Amino acid sequence: MEIIDLHNPERVSGKPDDVKTLLSNNVFTQDEFKISKIELRLYEEQLDVNLGIHYLITSFIETDKGTIEMLYDEGFLGDNALSRIAEFLTSNLGLSALILRSVISLRNRIS
Repeated sequence: MEIIDLHNPERVSGKPDDVKTLLSNNVFTQDEFKISKIELRLYEEQLDVNLGIHYLITSFIETDKGTIEMLYDEGFLGDNALSRIAEFLTSNLGLSALILRSVISLRNRIS
């Protein structure tokens, strides 16, 4: 099962402009889900002359019961936005919150 948890799933219909893999080659269990991959995906949406590029950043979680791609952040986030967010998530407890949010959403969609 593939879930895209966005108001407009067309925003992520193409290939991401950049991807940061936060977890791969390891499997761990959160509740009844075996998680094998966690990524942040960046999509460039529009350019504003004054503000720069408007980005959409999603989280992508792959489990034994399906995948889910969810909105993480969006806006005029500046240079190296994906790297800064990935560093923040991995150096704080943000990764745990991201996993729990994804598992809750997956569980709600499956049942």
